[in-house]
Amino acid sequence: MTTDLNTLLTALYVRIDDHLASRVRAERPPRLTDSELLTLAVAQVLLGIHSEARWLRLVPAALPGAFPYLPGQSGYNKRLRAALPLLKRLIRVLATDTDLWTDPVWLVDSTPVECARSRPTVLRSDLAGIAGYSYCPSHSRWFWGLRLHLICTPAGLPVSWALADPKLDERQVLMCVLDADADLLAERSGLLLIADTGYVSAELDDYLHARGAELLRPSYRNRTPRPGQALLAPIRQLIESFYDTLKGQLDLELHGGRSLAGVTTRIAQRLLALTAAIWHNRATGQPVTRSLIAYDH
Repeated sequence: MTTDLNTLLTALYVRIDDHLASRVRAERPPRLTDSELLTLAVAQVLLGIHSEARWLRLVPAALPGAFPYLPGQSGYNKRLRAALPLLKRLIRVLATDTDLWTDPVWLVDSTPVECARSRPTVLRSDLAGIAGYSYCPSHSRWFWGLRLHLICTPAGLPVSWALADPKLDERQVLMCVLDADADLLAERSGLLLIADTGYVSAELDDYLHARGAELLRPSYRNRTPRPGQALLAPIRQLIESFYDTLKGQLDLELHGGRSLAGVTTRIAQRLLALTAAIWHNRATGQPVTRSLIAYDH
């Protein structure tokens, strides 16, 4: 089967429309349906257009005839932010449609989401009091913003995620994410989570043991190596590769959000686009599950 952007968007639109078919609106239906809105949002991310105003000008040429009605930039932005709960729900819907959802291994990590650089911007930002300063070892510099905490499968399929103040302890955030979605662990006996040394914690180990899961992570250099530690290096590269896809191909660091709702919506938009690509690649039997090459032009 030929895999291209139009094929993906058509399949995605049909899947979203089927999912929303039972939903009844009390008010007058919008000219741009929710199914069209989310398909449009995924196409924007896959084609790498950061500016919403520029994207809406390019749609007629990039996707001729696909969207009979397009809102203005302000209307598109408001509709997309209002659709945040739907974005989150559809990430889960597409993920559970794949055979990767039942993978007994999860990867856990976090990455910086920078939101501002200049001091005046930080002071007047709507994120003041929510975001914070923290150090990013991979870039060897301080940043101001949030941190994306992500749980995914080894193939890169998002399982759960959260944005948090970068000063918050990664281990505490992970437990909060799992508490907020308790069914995730309840449905998986013998689950193995793989993380780095930032998740070293007896409290976290006990938390996971009580729920039938195990955490595999490196030990500190002055500690006795844990069983299976020698196998971690190549596995840990998987999540680094996953973040490289989010940052290098889906422009995670160029989200452009200036409020908590704006940043969260743009992160969800990118995770939905990645999930949709993985979902379509698995359904069409593509050899590389996380490849976006067929969809970015």
